[in-house]
Amino acid sequence: MTRAFVFPGQGAQTIGMGRALAEAYPAARAVFDEVDSALGESLSTLIWDGEIEALTLTANAQPALMATSLAALRALDAEGFAITDAAFVAGHSLGEYSALAAAGALSISDTARLLRIRGTAMQSAVPVGVGAMAALLGLDFATATEVAAEAAQGDVCQAANDNDPAQVVVSGHKAAVERAVELAKARGAKRALLLPVSAPFHCALMQPAAEAMAEALASVTLNAPRVPVVANVRAEAVSDPDQLRALLVEQVTGSVRWRESVAWMVAQGVTEFWEIGAGKALSGMIKRIERASVTKAIGTPEDIAALKA
Repeated sequence: MTRAFVFPGQGAQTIGMGRALAEAYPAARAVFDEVDSALGESLSTLIWDGEIEALTLTANAQPALMATSLAALRALDAEGFAITDAAFVAGHSLGEYSALAAAGALSISDTARLLRIRGTAMQSAVPVGVGAMAALLGLDFATATEVAAEAAQGDVCQAANDNDPAQVVVSGHKAAVERAVELAKARGAKRALLLPVSAPFHCALMQPAAEAMAEALASVTLNAPRVPVVANVRAEAVSDPDQLRALLVEQVTGSVRWRESVAWMVAQGVTEFWEIGAGKALSGMIKRIERASVTKAIGTPEDIAALKA
């Protein structure tokens, strides 16, 4: 079976995630310690014993989800499942940073600091209440893109996440996104709803955050990954460090082409996807993209024990 490792994005966070891994595996605990040290604060205390409202803040959720994914990866490694067992790695939005760290392109410390900068910059790029995001369910990407364009009316409204054949997320100015919700319903969407997010990610309004990331990434060492990374904005594998750096900047304002990324990996022969870290959202999307795929969500010691068995 040809395997890919995939890493979740924002929205998967829960209080307590990764704690059992850290208690069972010293290598997993070391990841959380490294992230705490890199950020100069105990993010692990927030993850395990904090309030969900604080963990959900973009500046906290992004490094926290990466830490949980990398802790799961280190636990897998301790049990003999290596990153090089995967033909490709990919991540959804911030998960692309987890994928890069997993493949050895970025250090965990640098990744934690980059994600703190990214989360803070994305949050501050647009005043609260000015932007919004909405999920359009039951429309294909082409129709959702038409809806976004029609709803814009001089504002920003873009297809931000092409998640699976029946789920597209649009992002932009709040009034435009609200217009898109009504237009989508008129075009036959099963559901169209505003999402509980704090900023309009992956659209042109994020340009200040893209500039902040260009500056932050310029001073970080980025190595060639040990496993090719399927980049969000290209939906194909990239291994050149300079290209990867440029694509991470582009990703802030660009669409997450998840449906195409999964389809591309399937076309390369991938039959099994391991979702590494918190939640099972990507596994659900992957099954809707390619029903024949085998998916495994790995975020607890029990999940790893089941793999070994």
